[in-house]
Amino acid sequence: MTARGASMYELLRLVRPIVLNSARVVEVEVRSLGWTVGSRAVMEVLSLEAPMTVPQVAARLSLARQNVQRHVDELNRLGHVIASPNPAHRRSVLIEPTATGHAAFRNLHARELADLAQMAPACTDLDLDIATAVLRALDQDIRARAAGAGDTTEEQG
Repeated sequence: MTARGASMYELLRLVRPIVLNSARVVEVEVRSLGWTVGSRAVMEVLSLEAPMTVPQVAARLSLARQNVQRHVDELNRLGHVIASPNPAHRRSVLIEPTATGHAAFRNLHARELADLAQMAPACTDLDLDIATAVLRALDQDIRARAAGAGDTTEEQG
């Protein structure tokens, strides 16, 4: 194994538990909203990029369309998203947050950012920028490999 390969491997070994433990923390935080970790992810994408179709959200999150549809259905039941006709596609409606959904996500995200600002105090802003650049590049390469390995993510609609 090359030194660079070993460094990348160690980085991924650190990322996996961070993702799992972050999901556990988020799960507790979103419970009062009636959300899950997955529905929180859907709300984040919709809050930033709506209106979108379910297949577009699924592609953005690298999730199966059916999973995203379940989250959208639950968010709709809670009154946090609404569907509207899609002029570009008869069967694939556009989904966007309601005012209630936007406010819920905005409040949750503000609390998350305040908590995150207190973490890793020994790291400088430059350290964080470098870490972000490395993870973004690694994500891009892994997504490309996954797509080339027969990724089953459905096409955007």
